[in-house]
Formats: sequence, structure tokens, C-alpha cells
Amino acid sequence: MNLNGIILSLIILTPLAGAGILALLPDRGRLQQWGALVITLITFVMTLHLPAHFVEAHTVLNLGAAGSGISAFAFEQNKFWIPSPLIRYHLGVDGLSMWLLVLSGLLAPLGVLASWNAIASRRKLFYVLFLLQQVAMLGVFASLDLFLFYAFFEMALVPMTVMIAIFGRTSNRNRAAMKYFLYNFIPSAILLVGVIWIYAKTGTFEMPRLIALATAHAIPGTSTALWLASLAFLLAFAVKVPVFPLHGWLSDAISEAPTAAVMVLAGKIGLYSILRYSFGLFPEQSHRIAPLMIALGAIGIVYGACIALVQNDLKRLAAFSTLGHLSFITLGIFSFTINGLDGGMYQILNHGISGGALFLLMGFLYERYGTYDMRELGGIAGKLPWMVTLFVITALSNVGLPMLNSFVGEFLILSGAASTQLSSHPWLWATIGTTGVIFSAAYLLTMIQRVFYANLGSVTAEKRGWDITVREHLALWPMVVLFLYMGVASPTIMDALLPLGDRLGNWSINAPGAVHVMPATLTTTVGTSPEVPVAGGAR
Repeated sequence: MNLNGIILSLIILTPLAGAGILALLPDRGRLQQWGALVITLITFVMTLHLPAHFVEAHTVLNLGAAGSGISAFAFEQNKFWIPSPLIRYHLGVDGLSMWLLVLSGLLAPLGVLASWNAIASRRKLFYVLFLLQQVAMLGVFASLDLFLFYAFFEMALVPMTVMIAIFGRTSNRNRAAMKYFLYNFIPSAILLVGVIWIYAKTGTFEMPRLIALATAHAIPGTSTALWLASLAFLLAFAVKVPVFPLHGWLSDAISEAPTAAVMVLAGKIGLYSILRYSFGLFPEQSHRIAPLMIALGAIGIVYGACIALVQNDLKRLAAFSTLGHLSFITLGIFSFTINGLDGGMYQILNHGISGGALFLLMGFLYERYGTYDMRELGGIAGKLPWMVTLFVITALSNVGLPMLNSFVGEFLILSGAASTQLSSHPWLWATIGTTGVIFSAAYLLTMIQRVFYANLGSVTAEKRGWDITVREHLALWPMVVLFLYMGVASPTIMDALLPLGDRLGNWSINAPGAVHVMPATLTTTVGTSPEVPVAGGAR
């Protein structure tokens, strides 16, 4: 069998099989760590097959689809599963989901390296849960059946909740786990109602067919029913992002969760789901609510930055920094401009890398001094030169320094927000978004000054600490290389994202209440799109 036809199943099943193997192995010595590292590295190597053969896989699909339309998805695997209701095991990727699979594959072994010494007890349970979380995330990004997606979407909630409850760092961990679970489970139950309604009206869960029906305004139902269904989807995904003011779980969950879990906790699943399912199934309704979401994105940027500025705890600073960066992406994608959508999708990848590196460094610092309180740190730049160097580079990446990865995404988002036609005050929201960039520089550089250059704190005066080890270098330098590569060679990543950005951004309003889009089934070329201005190395 052609590997292209089964590669997505292999990617999903490898960590699942690995979790079963680790559950059977004894929790002795470093056996669990090495086993988890090998499994996650194998999974990551398999995800690299996707970008290496993405165009080839699309070409095969195009040739095989003569006379029946051309699929917008590559590496498709579509098998009959359950007869009633009609559920299929349907997997496939476009440019966005492909890069999210690669990103998830990359972060998993880095998370294992981050947990090498941090998890000292119940290691078998931790690594089994971590691999199950990996299975859920990979399944979310690869699913093209709406019910299959919902199953993976719900599965992602359980391992994370248990990891927070058992491996949280303070006595507040149970409360944080319960808050995380309830915040995400209740909207997911409402989402299930929306999923069932969609099936009742269309008789299918298959996303390519549903997108085609939505594009042709052929999903039956009154405007009120469609509006309520769209809100059911958007609410579940907005909480998962989280979008302001649905972020109540974020600071506690990030503060308590282990570093490896934090790296995958916020942003990717929710934002991807909005782009794929809210925009794909409810294009008209998404346009109608876009002005509100743009305003909430702008408010979230400023709110997250202002709260981060007054934090003393590094984890909580990073949590509100995450809120600000995710709000920035929300502002971009709901502008429904090509630049805003392309920049938002690119920034999802950037935040996974830059935010992940920041959490890694904070975790390594905690291993040395046993505290996240900046008031107890300080004056360690001379003792830990590699640590401070990597902290500064990572902070500049998160700020969006030109030549580094986040600059491209932020530039495109701001240009898209300034030109959106869905808000009566586009320059206001773009200006507010720009202040978020300034605020992020303020709190991140202030954090570095307090942690590394201020007077010695009570903890750093007693403990000398140690500089970055070989294991930590192995975890951090791949990300530093990506900071630079994605900043100066963005088209090599962006090309695969352009068809989706073009399809969503080229919607036009031809009549009141009517939104017409380019059908997903008419995508004929991968990596090319209509000519548009090029800026910052990307469109």
C-alpha cells in the first residue's frame, strides 16, 4: 500500500501504541523517559513525511478525481466505520493541519526532555497520559469526519485534566483541574448538540461535503437555527482558545500544569477548529459575528498585556502573555482579509514554537531554584550565561523582532486588521493591536531584568544553580533555529497555507445576508494563489 494512503493513521496510532507499551513496562530508572522519547521521536519523523510529499499527494488526488471535482485535502484515508449514524474513518490534511501535525510532533519529544527530571514520581502515569494527549491532538488535526473530530476533541480534555490534578505544583492543582474541565466540558456538550443538528439536517458528518453544502448555502434550516448552531460551535472553540472573556481557566491551569503539558495546553486546537469548522460550516454567521470577535480580540490583547505587567509569578505572566498572543491571532483571522488570515495561521505556528520555548526555559529555571516568584530571583545573569542568552532570544521572538518568526505573522495580522471591511473602525483595532506589541516588549524585557539583572533574591543568593545542560540545549536550539528560519524564509512554510487563506479571505458579500465563497472542492493548485502584494517575506 502507498505510504501516503496510511501515513496519517500511522502518525495517530504510534503514540497510542506507545502509551500501551509504556503502561506494560515497569516504572524503573529512566525506562519510561527513554521509551516516551523514542516513541515521540518516531512520531515526529513520520510527520516530516507530510511536508516532504504534500504536493505529490495532492497531484495523485487530482489525477484520481477526474470528473468528480478535486479534493482540497491530501493524504486522505476514507473508510466505512459505523452504519447508523453514518460515521466514516476519514482522515486528510490541508496546509494548515499538515503544519500543525508537524508542530505537535516536534513539541512532543521536547516535552519529554523538559520532563526528564521534573517528573520524579508516578512517571508511568505521566508519560502514558502525555502520549494519549498527543493522540488526541493529532486526531483533531487529521480528522475530516465531524463525529471523529468531536471524539478526539473530547478525548483531549481528559489526559490534560488528570495531569493538572496529579502533577500540579501546588495544593491548588485540584481546583485548577476542575476549573479547566468544567470550562471546556460544558461548551463541548453544547457543541455535541450542534454536531447532531448538522447531521440531522444533512445526513453526513464528512467535512468536504459539509463545506460544499455550506458554500452553496444548501444546509437546510432557518436562519435562527443556523445562527444558534454556529454559536454552539464557536462557543466551544472560543473557550478552548481561549478568547477574552472566556479565559477564566487559563491562568490557574498554566500555573499548575507541568511544562510538557503547558506547551500544548492553549491555542492550537481552538484556533484550528474555528478556522476549519466555524468558518467552514457557517461562513455567513462567522461574518456576522466577526465585528464582535475583532473587538474581543483587541480587548484581550490589551487586557492580557496589562495583567502580565503586574505579575510576580513567571507562570502567571506567561499565562496572560498567552492570552494576549492568542487574542492577536483572533483579531487577525476574524478580519477575513487574506493578509489577516494568512498571518493568523502563521502566528498559530509561531506561538506554538515561541511560547513553547518560553515555557521550557521557565521550567528549567524552576528545576534550579524551585520557584517562579520573580521577587525571589535576580542577579543570575553572570552565573547562567547560556540561560539568559536563550531567554533574551526567546523573548525577542515572542515580541516580534524583525528577522525572527513572529514578526511576519504580526505584520500580516495588523495589515489585515487595518483593511478589514467587517468593522466600522478597522484602524482603531489595528492601533490597539499595535499597542499589544509594545506592551509585550515591556513585560517580557522587564521580566528578564528582574530575573537576571536585578539584585540577588533570597533564593538565588542561597543557590548557585547551573547553566544549560546538554539535554536542555537539545530541547531549546531546534526552536531557536526555527525562530530565525521562519523569520527569513517564511514562504517555505506559508505556501501551504495560502489556498485556505485565499478561500476564506476571498469571500465577497454580493447581497445583504448572502456570503459567497470559493468552494473547497475547486482548489486546483497547491502552493500557488492569485497574485497579491508581498510583504515581510510573505503575503
